[in-house]
Amino acid sequence: MAPQHLSAPPRTSPRVPDGTPHSGVIHANTRHTTRYTVVGNHLAQHRELSLLAIGLAVHIQSLPAGSRVGIKALAERFPESEARIAAALRELEAYGYLNRSRERLSSGRVVTRTVSCNQPGAGRPAPTRPRRKSPAPPAPQTPAPAPAPAPPRPEPPSEPEPEAEAEAAGQHPAAVELLAALRRHEPRLLLAERDVHRLAPAVAVWLDRGADPEAVRRTLTANIPEPLHHPASLLAHRLAVLLPPPLPA
Repeated sequence: MAPQHLSAPPRTSPRVPDGTPHSGVIHANTRHTTRYTVVGNHLAQHRELSLLAIGLAVHIQSLPAGSRVGIKALAERFPESEARIAAALRELEAYGYLNRSRERLSSGRVVTRTVSCNQPGAGRPAPTRPRRKSPAPPAPQTPAPAPAPAPPRPEPPSEPEPEAEAEAAGQHPAAVELLAALRRHEPRLLLAERDVHRLAPAVAVWLDRGADPEAVRRTLTANIPEPLHHPASLLAHRLAVLLPPPLPA
Protein backbone atom coordinates (compact mmCIF):
# COMPACT_ATOMS: atom_id res chain seq x y z
CA MET A 1 0.00 0.00 0.00
CA ALA A 2 1.37 3.35 -0.99
CA PRO A 3 2.19 5.70 1.94
CA GLN A 4 -0.25 8.54 2.52
CA HIS A 5 1.01 12.09 2.37
CA LEU A 6 -0.89 13.94 5.12
CA SER A 7 0.81 17.26 4.60
CA ALA A 8 -1.48 19.84 2.99
CA PRO A 9 -0.56 23.14 1.43
CA PRO A 10 -0.75 26.04 3.93
CA ARG A 11 -3.81 28.22 3.87
CA THR A 12 -3.40 31.47 2.11
CA SER A 13 -3.62 34.46 4.43
CA PRO A 14 -6.25 37.10 3.69
CA ARG A 15 -5.09 39.52 1.07
CA VAL A 16 -4.12 42.87 2.53
CA PRO A 17 -5.90 45.67 0.65
CA ASP A 18 -3.78 47.88 -1.52
CA GLY A 19 -2.59 51.01 0.17
CA THR A 20 -2.40 49.47 3.68
CA PRO A 21 0.64 50.88 5.53
CA HIS A 22 3.38 48.44 6.50
CA SER A 23 3.91 50.10 9.89
CA GLY A 24 1.96 52.20 12.34
CA VAL A 25 -1.70 51.86 13.23
CA ILE A 26 -4.11 49.96 10.97
CA HIS A 27 -7.78 50.80 11.54
CA ALA A 28 -10.38 48.01 11.76
CA ASN A 29 -13.48 50.20 11.82
CA THR A 30 -17.12 49.18 12.16
CA ARG A 31 -19.86 51.72 11.56
CA HIS A 32 -21.72 52.62 14.76
CA THR A 33 -25.51 52.69 14.71
CA THR A 34 -26.24 53.36 18.42
CA ARG A 35 -24.50 54.90 21.43
CA TYR A 36 -21.81 56.90 19.67
CA THR A 37 -20.48 60.46 19.76
CA VAL A 38 -19.09 62.45 16.84
CA VAL A 39 -15.80 64.15 17.78
CA GLY A 40 -13.90 66.51 15.50
CA ASN A 41 -10.24 65.94 14.71
CA HIS A 42 -9.59 69.52 15.84
CA LEU A 43 -10.15 68.13 19.35
CA ALA A 44 -8.93 64.52 19.00
CA GLN A 45 -5.64 65.67 17.39
CA HIS A 46 -5.24 69.01 19.20
CA ARG A 47 -1.60 70.07 19.24
CA GLU A 48 -1.66 71.97 22.55
CA LEU A 49 -4.16 70.17 24.81
CA SER A 50 -2.91 67.42 27.11
CA LEU A 51 -4.11 63.85 26.65
CA LEU A 52 -6.13 64.14 29.86
CA ALA A 53 -7.88 67.28 28.62
CA ILE A 54 -8.74 65.67 25.26
CA GLY A 55 -10.13 62.55 26.93
CA LEU A 56 -12.09 64.63 29.42
CA ALA A 57 -13.61 66.72 26.62
CA VAL A 58 -14.71 63.58 24.75
CA HIS A 59 -16.27 62.18 27.94
CA ILE A 60 -18.17 65.40 28.65
CA GLN A 61 -19.41 65.64 25.04
CA SER A 62 -20.75 62.07 25.27
CA LEU A 63 -22.87 62.77 28.37
CA PRO A 64 -26.56 63.72 28.21
CA ALA A 65 -27.58 67.27 29.09
CA GLY A 66 -27.85 67.85 32.82
CA SER A 67 -25.09 65.41 33.80
CA ARG A 68 -22.82 66.44 36.67
CA VAL A 69 -19.37 67.44 35.39
CA GLY A 70 -17.93 69.20 38.43
CA ILE A 71 -14.42 68.47 39.65
CA LYS A 72 -15.57 66.25 42.50
CA ALA A 73 -18.02 64.30 40.30
CA LEU A 74 -15.32 63.65 37.68
CA ALA A 75 -12.78 62.66 40.35
CA GLU A 76 -15.27 60.07 41.65
CA ARG A 77 -15.66 58.68 38.13
CA PHE A 78 -11.97 58.58 37.10
CA PRO A 79 -8.72 57.67 38.92
CA GLU A 80 -7.09 61.08 38.28
CA SER A 81 -6.85 63.48 41.21
CA GLU A 82 -9.00 66.59 41.63
CA ALA A 83 -5.95 68.76 40.93
CA ARG A 84 -5.24 67.10 37.57
CA ILE A 85 -8.92 67.19 36.56
CA ALA A 86 -9.17 70.86 37.54
CA ALA A 87 -6.09 71.64 35.43
CA ALA A 88 -7.56 69.77 32.44
CA LEU A 89 -10.85 71.67 32.74
CA ARG A 90 -8.92 74.96 32.72
CA GLU A 91 -7.16 73.84 29.52
CA LEU A 92 -10.53 73.20 27.86
CA GLU A 93 -11.74 76.62 29.01
CA ALA A 94 -8.66 78.30 27.57
CA TYR A 95 -9.25 76.78 24.12
CA GLY A 96 -13.02 77.32 24.08
CA TYR A 97 -14.22 73.73 24.52
CA LEU A 98 -15.73 74.52 27.91
CA ASN A 99 -17.40 77.58 29.40
CA ARG A 100 -18.10 77.79 33.13
CA SER A 101 -19.94 80.74 34.65
CA ARG A 102 -21.45 81.53 38.05
CA GLU A 103 -25.14 82.47 38.11
CA ARG A 104 -27.40 83.51 40.97
CA LEU A 105 -30.86 81.91 41.04
CA SER A 106 -34.01 83.71 42.15
CA SER A 107 -33.70 81.87 45.46
CA GLY A 108 -30.32 83.54 46.03
CA ARG A 109 -28.34 80.34 45.52
CA VAL A 110 -25.22 80.61 43.32
CA VAL A 111 -24.71 77.76 40.84
CA THR A 112 -22.10 76.99 38.19
CA ARG A 113 -23.32 76.73 34.59
CA THR A 114 -21.14 74.51 32.38
CA VAL A 115 -21.47 74.68 28.58
CA SER A 116 -19.60 72.11 26.45
CA CYS A 117 -18.72 73.30 22.91
CA ASN A 118 -17.97 70.52 20.41
CA GLN A 119 -16.65 73.11 17.92
CA PRO A 120 -15.51 76.36 19.57
CA GLY A 121 -16.58 79.50 17.75
CA ALA A 122 -18.99 77.75 15.37
CA GLY A 123 -22.13 78.78 17.24
CA ARG A 124 -21.65 82.52 16.85
CA PRO A 125 -24.28 84.06 14.57
CA ALA A 126 -22.99 85.69 11.39
CA PRO A 127 -23.33 89.47 11.33
CA THR A 128 -26.24 90.70 9.20
CA ARG A 129 -26.12 93.80 7.04
CA PRO A 130 -28.70 96.37 8.18
CA ARG A 131 -31.32 97.31 5.63
CA ARG A 132 -31.41 100.83 4.31
CA LYS A 133 -34.53 102.69 5.26
CA SER A 134 -36.04 105.50 3.24
CA PRO A 135 -35.51 108.82 5.00
CA ALA A 136 -38.51 109.85 7.06
CA PRO A 137 -39.90 113.38 6.74
CA PRO A 138 -38.42 115.73 9.31
CA ALA A 139 -40.49 115.96 12.46
CA PRO A 140 -41.41 119.34 13.89
CA GLN A 141 -38.85 120.60 16.34
CA THR A 142 -40.32 120.59 19.82
CA PRO A 143 -38.32 121.11 22.98
CA ALA A 144 -37.86 117.86 24.83
CA PRO A 145 -38.72 117.82 28.53
CA ALA A 146 -35.81 117.61 30.90
CA PRO A 147 -35.18 113.99 31.87
CA ALA A 148 -35.86 113.02 35.44
CA PRO A 149 -32.76 112.11 37.43
CA ALA A 150 -32.12 108.39 37.33
CA PRO A 151 -32.24 106.63 40.70
CA PRO A 152 -28.87 105.37 41.92
CA ARG A 153 -28.17 101.83 40.79
CA PRO A 154 -27.73 99.40 43.68
CA GLU A 155 -24.42 97.64 43.89
CA PRO A 156 -24.71 94.03 42.65
CA PRO A 157 -24.21 91.46 45.39
CA SER A 158 -20.78 89.96 45.30
CA GLU A 159 -20.73 86.33 44.29
CA PRO A 160 -18.82 83.97 46.53
CA GLU A 161 -15.81 82.26 45.08
CA PRO A 162 -15.85 78.45 44.66
CA GLU A 163 -14.95 76.54 47.80
CA ALA A 164 -11.73 75.23 46.30
CA GLU A 165 -10.52 78.76 45.55
CA ALA A 166 -11.62 80.22 48.87
CA GLU A 167 -9.77 77.55 50.87
CA ALA A 168 -6.63 77.38 48.70
CA ALA A 169 -4.78 80.13 50.54
CA GLY A 170 -5.37 78.49 53.92
CA GLN A 171 -4.74 74.90 52.86
CA HIS A 172 -1.76 75.45 50.54
CA PRO A 173 0.15 78.54 51.75
CA ALA A 174 3.48 77.38 50.28
CA ALA A 175 1.90 76.81 46.86
CA VAL A 176 0.16 80.19 46.93
CA GLU A 177 3.43 81.93 47.86
CA LEU A 178 5.32 80.14 45.06
CA LEU A 179 2.75 81.12 42.41
CA ALA A 180 2.49 84.72 43.57
CA ALA A 181 6.29 85.10 43.44
CA LEU A 182 6.70 83.82 39.86
CA ARG A 183 6.48 87.39 38.51
CA ARG A 184 9.76 88.22 40.29
CA HIS A 185 11.55 85.75 38.00
CA GLU A 186 9.35 86.12 34.89
CA PRO A 187 7.32 89.37 34.67
CA ARG A 188 4.95 87.83 32.11
CA LEU A 189 3.72 85.34 34.72
CA LEU A 190 1.78 88.01 36.60
CA LEU A 191 -1.26 86.05 37.82
CA ALA A 192 -4.58 87.30 39.11
CA GLU A 193 -5.39 86.35 42.68
CA ARG A 194 -8.20 84.12 41.43
CA ASP A 195 -5.75 82.20 39.19
CA VAL A 196 -3.29 81.81 42.06
CA HIS A 197 -5.99 80.18 44.20
CA ARG A 198 -7.08 77.94 41.34
CA LEU A 199 -3.56 76.70 40.59
CA ALA A 200 -2.47 76.29 44.21
CA PRO A 201 -3.87 72.72 44.65
CA ALA A 202 -1.95 71.53 41.57
CA VAL A 203 1.31 73.05 42.88
CA ALA A 204 0.63 71.47 46.28
CA VAL A 205 0.54 68.03 44.63
CA TRP A 206 4.08 68.65 43.28
CA LEU A 207 5.30 69.67 46.72
CA ASP A 208 3.59 66.69 48.38
CA ARG A 209 5.46 64.41 45.95
CA GLY A 210 8.80 65.75 47.16
CA ALA A 211 9.48 68.30 44.44
CA ASP A 212 11.76 71.11 45.60
CA PRO A 213 10.06 74.54 45.39
CA GLU A 214 13.00 75.89 43.37
CA ALA A 215 12.65 73.01 40.89
CA VAL A 216 8.93 73.74 40.55
CA ARG A 217 9.69 77.42 39.90
CA ARG A 218 12.26 76.58 37.19
CA THR A 219 9.82 74.20 35.50
CA LEU A 220 7.08 76.83 35.39
CA THR A 221 9.27 79.73 34.23
CA ALA A 222 11.50 77.98 31.66
CA ASN A 223 11.05 78.49 27.90
CA ILE A 224 8.02 80.77 28.07
CA PRO A 225 6.53 81.11 24.54
CA GLU A 226 6.37 84.48 22.80
CA PRO A 227 3.82 85.99 22.73
CA LEU A 228 2.15 84.72 25.92
CA HIS A 229 -1.62 85.29 25.89
CA HIS A 230 -2.85 83.10 28.76
CA PRO A 231 -0.21 82.65 31.51
CA ALA A 232 -2.59 80.80 33.86
CA SER A 233 -3.51 78.29 31.14
CA LEU A 234 0.16 77.68 30.34
CA LEU A 235 0.94 76.99 34.00
CA ALA A 236 -2.09 74.70 34.34
CA HIS A 237 -0.92 72.73 31.30
CA ARG A 238 2.63 72.32 32.63
CA LEU A 239 1.47 71.37 36.13
CA ALA A 240 -0.75 68.62 34.69
CA VAL A 241 1.54 67.26 31.95
CA LEU A 242 4.89 67.44 33.78
CA LEU A 243 3.66 66.13 37.16
CA PRO A 244 6.47 64.00 38.68
CA PRO A 245 5.72 60.55 40.14
CA PRO A 246 5.61 60.08 43.92
CA LEU A 247 8.87 59.31 45.66
CA PRO A 248 9.39 55.58 46.25
CA ALA A 249 8.77 54.44 49.79
